[in-house]
Amino acid sequence: MAQSEGGKKPGGESGEDDFRTLFEQSIQAVQPGGIVKGKVVDITPTHVVVDVGYKTEGQIPVKEFFDREGKIQVKVGDEVDVLFESPEGDDGDIVLSREMAQDIKIWEKIEKAYHEESPVEGVIVARVKGGFNVDVGVPGFLPGSHVDIRATRNLDKFVGKTDRFIILKYNQMRGNVVVSRKAMIEKEREALKKDTLKILEEGVILEGVVKNITGYGAFVDVGGIDGILHITDMSWGRINHPSDLVKVGESIKVVVLKFDPERERISLGMKQITPDPWESVESKFAIGSRVQGKVVGLTDYGAFVELDKGIEGLVHISEMSWAKKVSHPSKVVQVGETVETVVLNIDRNRHRISLGLKQVMPNPWLLLKEKYTIGSVIKGSVRNVTDFGVFVGVEEGIDGLVHISDLDWAKKVKHPSELYKKGDSVEAKVLGIDVENERFSLGIKQLMGDPWELIAQKNPVGSKIEGEITKIADFGVFVRIEDKVEGLIHVSQLSTERVDKPSSLFKVGDHINAEVINIDIQERRIGLSIRALRKSSERKEMEAYLKREKETGMFSFETILNEELRLDKDEETQVTRKGKGGKP
Repeated sequence: MAQSEGGKKPGGESGEDDFRTLFEQSIQAVQPGGIVKGKVVDITPTHVVVDVGYKTEGQIPVKEFFDREGKIQVKVGDEVDVLFESPEGDDGDIVLSREMAQDIKIWEKIEKAYHEESPVEGVIVARVKGGFNVDVGVPGFLPGSHVDIRATRNLDKFVGKTDRFIILKYNQMRGNVVVSRKAMIEKEREALKKDTLKILEEGVILEGVVKNITGYGAFVDVGGIDGILHITDMSWGRINHPSDLVKVGESIKVVVLKFDPERERISLGMKQITPDPWESVESKFAIGSRVQGKVVGLTDYGAFVELDKGIEGLVHISEMSWAKKVSHPSKVVQVGETVETVVLNIDRNRHRISLGLKQVMPNPWLLLKEKYTIGSVIKGSVRNVTDFGVFVGVEEGIDGLVHISDLDWAKKVKHPSELYKKGDSVEAKVLGIDVENERFSLGIKQLMGDPWELIAQKNPVGSKIEGEITKIADFGVFVRIEDKVEGLIHVSQLSTERVDKPSSLFKVGDHINAEVINIDIQERRIGLSIRALRKSSERKEMEAYLKREKETGMFSFETILNEELRLDKDEETQVTRKGKGGKP
């Protein structure tokens, strides 16, 4: 009984001890300055009531639970981390803070991320001088040079973007944090690169992202490493610029064409993923067949026509018109226009098709050959005068050429403008029509007889002519035989005696007689000789003399004539020896 009297009531004393124990444990668990977990038990217009297992509940201003848009982020029953600032405030309740708990946790997170070089997530809030403001739980700064791995002009596109960053440095006391998006991208690319290099080999098809476009191609990120997609490997057809097919940021499929592991250089292809349409081009487009296509490009030298997907042919400017001289392809066709052409040639290995536009129409040169026979006479006006001849209009767009050598038989024409000017009406004879090379040859002098042929008929070799000296040179004198025809008396043929200077014997304007000793109609040359004429005269006189003597019976005509011929022969032999330096 003593024990009962001196002790506590059964059960009551034990329950009081249990409560005291729990209270003491609660006091020990919840200490000021520590972060504890609490449960939202009520939400009022001004406060959020949180139970942290202490003897009283704490009230936290509701604004500490607002997001950026001013909306409350919690509801009754949610667990939250709060800072236990004090066991008793002015109103007797414990003092709690959610914001301070978040700040402590964020700085702990930032410190850990800095040392471990692990990423933190944040939002790029606004552009400022030198970079951007970033919200990573606390205000941070993102330098402009660390926003991307490549320089970019449009920095505004990053504002409002949620991304991951690497902590470059921080100062909790000052509340400063400097982050880098570029370092995060490089780290991710390095990890991707390791995985990509394991599977990278020629022939592998990869998914890539277009990072940059140049005039010669595009750079494609195929997983932490960039490859070059050349413009020639983008399409089987012709493209003007890589931007015609791909855009920056676009995902595309590419195949590895070449890979240099040491230099980490990759050549990519896009067209190689699809079959080469040029493999069957010869069966689709036979040479000589007519095909339709759309004009997709113009250059100074021709027009490109798309015949099929990835197959284009070139209509050279020379194949656009039979007669009209085309100054530029745009004078005949326009981009987007559908045209009919003829296949002229196919080079499958070089992926080239030559097309003709004019071949769809009748060849006017064939019609011309049928219309004008060789030797027929045409009339036309001089359309152009050049150094080598005059062009005479024959048909619409077709001119015939009278070469300078076919203007006059005898006159040496230095320039065609001496005889003709643009617009003059002329007659000419058709000399030839070259359909393949599109040349129409005409002659004006051929309308008249060749005076050299007449001269040869009138003055054969051995005949005597009379003419006027027109020119004197050291090697001889020129003598006009007829109008536009001159002959040459070489210095050796001026006399039976040696002549050093022809001008010592003759002057321009003198009329002389000479014998024709040579005629070359093709070369337009006539050789004359005064010496031969004199010998011929002497021979004739001797023959006449001997004839008279024979008739009187004093001498034998044959004997004297043979003696004369022998003397002439001996004289010629002596002259030849002198010319060769021999003795007479």
